[in-house]
Amino acid sequence: MNDFVVHRNEWTHKEELAERMIPLIGSLTRQRDVVTSLHGHRLLGLSTTGLLEVHERVAALGLGHSDVRDTLAVLEALHRIGPGRSSLDVARLAASFREDSGHSASCLDEPKVADELETYLRRIVASTLGEESQEPTDVVLYGFGRIGRLLARILITRTGGGSGLRLRAIVVRRSGEHDLMKRASLLLRDSVHGRFEGSVDVDEENSQIIANGTRIQVIYSDDPAAIDYTAYGMSNVIVVDNTGRWRDEAGLAQHLQSRGVARVLLTAPGKGELKNIVHGINDDTITDSDTILSAASCTTNAITPVLKAVNEAYGIVRGHVETVHAFTNDQNLIDNMHKGDRRGRSAVLNMVITETGAAKAVSRALPELTGKLTGSAIRVPTPNVSLAVLHLTLERAANTEEINDYLRRISLHSKLRQQIDYVESPEVVSTDFVGSHRAGIVDGLATVTHDDSVVLYVWYDNEYGYSCQVIRVLETMAGSHPAVLPARREVTLSA
Repeated sequence: MNDFVVHRNEWTHKEELAERMIPLIGSLTRQRDVVTSLHGHRLLGLSTTGLLEVHERVAALGLGHSDVRDTLAVLEALHRIGPGRSSLDVARLAASFREDSGHSASCLDEPKVADELETYLRRIVASTLGEESQEPTDVVLYGFGRIGRLLARILITRTGGGSGLRLRAIVVRRSGEHDLMKRASLLLRDSVHGRFEGSVDVDEENSQIIANGTRIQVIYSDDPAAIDYTAYGMSNVIVVDNTGRWRDEAGLAQHLQSRGVARVLLTAPGKGELKNIVHGINDDTITDSDTILSAASCTTNAITPVLKAVNEAYGIVRGHVETVHAFTNDQNLIDNMHKGDRRGRSAVLNMVITETGAAKAVSRALPELTGKLTGSAIRVPTPNVSLAVLHLTLERAANTEEINDYLRRISLHSKLRQQIDYVESPEVVSTDFVGSHRAGIVDGLATVTHDDSVVLYVWYDNEYGYSCQVIRVLETMAGSHPAVLPARREVTLSA
């Protein structure tokens, strides 16, 4: 048998194993609210070849053994166990089992070892997750633009067993004839993020959008204080304000006057004394008494985790953040009047220098950097994915290999793994990061160091990556952020 046939047969066998994973991954999510990943790469929604690609990517990063058979063995065991709401890293669970049991790296699918694996996983799942369940939390999206629709997509996908967040309604101003159909169409089709995975229909009589069986009430209102959500069967609602019309506590407090509302989350930088939350950085400061919060900006979410990691290892003396940002809906397609300087010029024809408060806003989540950062921005003619260039002066000298290795390990093992990703490829460009779940992605090949100065390039999907951060804040507010197994560990510069 020639090499071609051998390699083809190996690939076909891997495809068969990957095909068996798909219903297991879907069932764990739908029935148990379990998010599965492979060294942080989410498995839900991936095709057969997509699953195999993730395994190859993990192997290329040198993250240890990533056999497709092991992944399937762990997934089958988890499916039999039926854990509660959680985020489970299949590869790291397999690795921890091998380490504790002493089994070789390629035998987890053998019957006797599979039984031991299930017993092991059952024990750690029971000790970590317990048997507790909770009532779902009703979520209302106030505004249904770019971020609102992406939040809706994520919430619908994660409806699962019903113990987490539950999208109940959107509140919008009626835009004219066929408003409901047009909003449903915008949810279904997106020029940047592609078609929604599933079906979207409308119930005109009840003014509802139906997406993958989830009925979303469409409420037409221009007054955040005058809606009776209880009339639609909702209570203790978290309202997510995506409009940006009100960014201080007084303005956002209008939502709390509506019946059924318990809390409010703003998807823009908050003003005044409003607490700005960057998940992974200061989400532990959220208390039950915080009725109004801000999820900060996309850029703040992208750069703050990287800055925190660098500051902990090297100390930041000062820095400048330059963001190369995709154009947004507040700019003009062609030259026209605009209240902002330069933003009146055509967004699709120009690079536009503009202001950003992201660098200053970092200190709202990371007070130790107060007064140390400046920032500016350039809007460029691309519709999504932005790039932050961090020019930092450090307390101690750094070299490129050392700082890259540190940030790579941060992205894989640390408590900031949901926020920071790392890539080393001479081929990647902005569109390769559309749909990234991470807040920011460090481009290792672009890192520049010289003595005590470093320049880091951080890509970020300023729409979807940010929306994932908003969801994490929502989960924390609702007390439904999934437990993580295995627990993420501290990562230091030396180890």
